[in-house]
Amino acid sequence: MQRQFHLPEADTEYLDSLGFQWETIQSGGNWVLIHRYPLPAGYTVPEVSVALRIDPGYPSSQIDMAYFSPHVCRADGKPIGALAPQDIGGVQYQRWSRHRTPANPWRPELDNISTHLLLVNHWLEREFQLR
Repeated sequence: MQRQFHLPEADTEYLDSLGFQWETIQSGGNWVLIHRYPLPAGYTVPEVSVALRIDPGYPSSQIDMAYFSPHVCRADGKPIGALAPQDIGGVQYQRWSRHRTPANPWRPELDNISTHLLLVNHWLEREFQLR
């Protein structure tokens, strides 16, 4: 696993605690890639690599959206909205354009990769509540 840039210690400890392989790469920006990340039931694949873009000002600047490889589809065939392709390190990811709201803003002193992944999990589960 590559480590092309360093994360804050709390993020490194959190990612290590998950038990997944993860890496940091630089490919048109800084990315954290978490491999074999499990998806909730209802998708056509049981696990993905999830990518998070880490902006230069992080952790003061927020993590936004999530990117999945392979592409995620619903097993029931219903479409998922607000998707776009994204090349990350030569691999095609699927960008889920999901964002924080004014009711749930990024809190630089509190939010990090662990809290963003909670939000990503919420988006994945909410997909089935919306339709």
